[in-house]
Amino acid sequence: MSDYYAALGLASSATLADVKKAYRQKAAFYHPDRNDAEDAADRFRTVQAAYDVLVDPEKRQAYDDNRRRNLLDNPLETAQGIWHNYFRNLI
Repeated sequence: MSDYYAALGLASSATLADVKKAYRQKAAFYHPDRNDAEDAADRFRTVQAAYDVLVDPEKRQAYDDNRRRNLLDNPLETAQGIWHNYFRNLI
C-alpha cells in the first residue's frame, strides 16, 4: 500500500488546500515532459493517485481508516514502507 501523504510530502493532518498545493508542485516536478528521470512517470502517477484519493472526502476517510488499521495490525511492515518511501524521496 502506498503512503499517499508521503507521496505528496504531507502530514496526515494536511488541509485540502495543502493537498492541492503539494499536488501542483509535485505534479509539475515529476511530469514526464519536464523531468527526464527514469522513474518520473511512475512518481507522477503516484502523485496523481494520491491526489485523487486525498481530495475526495469519502475516499480520504476510507484511506485514513485503512492506514490506521495497517499501522496497528502490522507495525513492522508499515515502518519499513514509510522508511523506504522516505529514503526514495530523498534521492
